[in-house]
Amino acid sequence: MPAWRRRCRRTTNHDPTAECRPEALIAMDIMRKNVLLLSISQALLVTSNSLLIASSALVGRQLAPYAELATLPIAVQFGLTMLFSFPASLIMKRYGRRRGFITGGMAGLVGAATCSYAILFGNFTFFVIGTGLIGIANGFAIFYRFAALDTATTGYQSRAIAYVLAGGVIAAFAGPNLARFTQLAIESTPFAASYLSLIGVFAVSILVLSLLEIPPVREQMYSQPVRPLFVIFRQPLFIIALLCGMLGYGVMSLIMNATPLAMRAAAFTFADTTWVIQWHVVGMFAPSFVTGSLIDRYGLRNVLLTGALLNALAIGINLSGQEHNHFWLALLSLGVGWNFLFIGATRLLAETYNEAEKARAQGLNDLLVFSVVSLTALAAAPLHSHWGWQAVNQLATLPLAIIFIAVAALYLWSFKPVATPATENEIP
Repeated sequence: MPAWRRRCRRTTNHDPTAECRPEALIAMDIMRKNVLLLSISQALLVTSNSLLIASSALVGRQLAPYAELATLPIAVQFGLTMLFSFPASLIMKRYGRRRGFITGGMAGLVGAATCSYAILFGNFTFFVIGTGLIGIANGFAIFYRFAALDTATTGYQSRAIAYVLAGGVIAAFAGPNLARFTQLAIESTPFAASYLSLIGVFAVSILVLSLLEIPPVREQMYSQPVRPLFVIFRQPLFIIALLCGMLGYGVMSLIMNATPLAMRAAAFTFADTTWVIQWHVVGMFAPSFVTGSLIDRYGLRNVLLTGALLNALAIGINLSGQEHNHFWLALLSLGVGWNFLFIGATRLLAETYNEAEKARAQGLNDLLVFSVVSLTALAAAPLHSHWGWQAVNQLATLPLAIIFIAVAALYLWSFKPVATPATENEIP
């Protein structure tokens, strides 16, 4: 028996009905390489973002003329992620994922250098500009999960998305601890060394992304008709996927960005804050190892519902007290809930477009998602400053209620997805 045939039997678990050709094995090898590289890139991305989550509000409080502007830098970051997500999708459609991701990495490198300069010289405006450039980098990087869909072979879509997001588990420990250990490396300017270290993070990311093998996907390669964007948007499945992803991310952004301020007001140290953020990021990405399998086994509806319930649990914990364990358990639950909602929404969204419509549909989704994320990040500081931690969590129940309604619609009605190479069946 040829070596490729023996390997194919192992890959397909000795299923005699499975297609087994040398070119299929080559495609599987390329998929595994790309998913690994995208997972490493995701780890580096989340390292930088978790460092910003842990420190940017505190740096903003240190540099800003008013306390209400403390979360302006992170809000600008999310805002520019939102503004560049749609153009980034179109750029990558024309020039390919690899070139687009490298372009984003270069913007992040310049942004990290700008943030470092701003902290060293006490310039709040330059700090906002630097976080904005990192936001542009994220505008490209948020498509890592969609790149996993591009490279995934039939039947591996949910797992490919999950494995890429699982790269964030490493970053759960790297990002917050990088912020903690470098906070006072330059004693005269706290956090300057933290942002200097991000220059290296983005440099390594560019190197890793240069190894990707995902060819450009062009509309003329496909025979499916291209529908107007509004027709795609008004599909019930698109709206449900958008609401789950957008509002799930918004709830997390509001609570997550207010947490460092709430912990500082409760007299906790920066080390306490980074520990809580660390476990929050673990909650965000560690479940990714099994989320794809959970979707396949228990169904998309049940995973989305579980995500919403975990968000509700997080809010309940926050409202019950402000001890260290309250912050820890709440953000851990919030992270796991985000994971289920975000991966589930991404998988559901893939049912609403064909290959020719992919770039515009994905771009529109992330444009709207990060519009809400940037608004909630901007609102976190003034809400906490004027109305307090309890009000922040009470406000988060409103978008969460809409998520429950959207998930209930999936249970009550059966929606037929768009026929794509990835799916031909109704939503599980």
